[in-house]
Amino acid sequence: MEDTIFWSRLQFAFTITYHYLFPQLTMGLAWIIVFFKWRHLKTGRELYGNAARFWARIFGINFAVGVVTGIPMEFQFGTNWAEFSRFSGNIIGQTLAMEGMFAFFLESALIGAVVWGEKRLGPRNHFLATVGVALGSWLSGYFILTTNAFMQHPVGYSMGTDGVLHLESLSEFLLNPWAFVVFLHNQCAAVVTGSFVVAAVGAFYTLRGKHPEQARLFLKVGTIVGLAASLLVAFPTGDQQAKIVAKHQPVTLAAMEGHFHTGTGVQLNIIGQPDVDNQRLDNAIYVPDALSFLAFGHFNSSVQGLDAFPKDTWPTNIALLYYSFHIMAGLGTMFILLMILANIQRWRGRLEQSRGLLWVLMLFFPFPYIATTAGWMTAELGRQPWLIYNLFRTTQGVSEVVNGGNVLFTLMGFTGLYFVLGVLFLFMVGREIAHGPQGISATGKLEVSHD
Repeated sequence: MEDTIFWSRLQFAFTITYHYLFPQLTMGLAWIIVFFKWRHLKTGRELYGNAARFWARIFGINFAVGVVTGIPMEFQFGTNWAEFSRFSGNIIGQTLAMEGMFAFFLESALIGAVVWGEKRLGPRNHFLATVGVALGSWLSGYFILTTNAFMQHPVGYSMGTDGVLHLESLSEFLLNPWAFVVFLHNQCAAVVTGSFVVAAVGAFYTLRGKHPEQARLFLKVGTIVGLAASLLVAFPTGDQQAKIVAKHQPVTLAAMEGHFHTGTGVQLNIIGQPDVDNQRLDNAIYVPDALSFLAFGHFNSSVQGLDAFPKDTWPTNIALLYYSFHIMAGLGTMFILLMILANIQRWRGRLEQSRGLLWVLMLFFPFPYIATTAGWMTAELGRQPWLIYNLFRTTQGVSEVVNGGNVLFTLMGFTGLYFVLGVLFLFMVGREIAHGPQGISATGKLEVSHD
């Protein structure tokens, strides 16, 4: 209980993992809702209007729970990680403030108008409000990811005589190349989550024989967008993410791949179990020379192994990092294959009759959440043992006046509170799905569905 660093890391990991279950869906749904609103505005068909209203209500519920679960993380910077905040607050405070002032306020100010204000605003203004919500959600994501990018690849700073970091160049900080790559990769992954949820609801309605037109629309949009986003997550965004890690965090790349010994023509490990003590990968299934090509563009490129770096700079949990990365990559491959199959069946006009495939689409929606969680675990475990890469270690960032028992006590409180919030969230979303997309009027009120 006295291991303050362990409990502080566990508490932040738990709260941020739980919190991110919600923003990834709002960011993923935002532009899908914009598409439905655009089609409704252009065609006047209530098929699209009902779809937009239905997903806007689920967006609103998701957004509200995301806000509630996001607030405690801000306080942890001052309670559990006060030394980190003292050292880097002059820099990361910039984007955290921007996220609140320019992005979160925009999104939160307009979400009510999107859910309840369609009749009062009129079609065009309501469409613009929907676009504003989408822009706010993605702008919020960029500011948060820029903060994280500084921790991964610090730029635009100087070390002051007071021993803390100071902002040297705002433009360099905001335009961090790491932030651009991560933003594109992360947002495409969020769209994967949103599209899989849309497809899952369409599959659910089809299997139950309810709302056939809406179900067909959800399946079409969900599978098309899901395929495009899944491909973009892999290439070019995932490929560029791997290359930037290879360039700026080579020790992280070596740990992610279970690559212990420096060499040329290095294999890409698909499956295996890392044995850190003996510095080897057991039962490996691999693609010869592929890691050299993916990291540096040539099959004979040299890739540094973990043996090229001091052990005190190795990621602190290599096995978990390795498995997280391979779970993310493996699920991403499965997403592509599933969406290719679903689109083939849809183009053949047989998707609604393929009950086995519909069951898979319906039950597969949790896996994008697992993949994004594994992806963030890869990023954060890979940065260890640093809070700010090569500048500030994790052991230096914990608050000196907070003990492990206090952190554990609050962690138990968060666990109970988030369980209650999770049950409430599932109940409210389940109720919306049960009502269906044809039971919502332009005022946001529920009406009796005759479908």
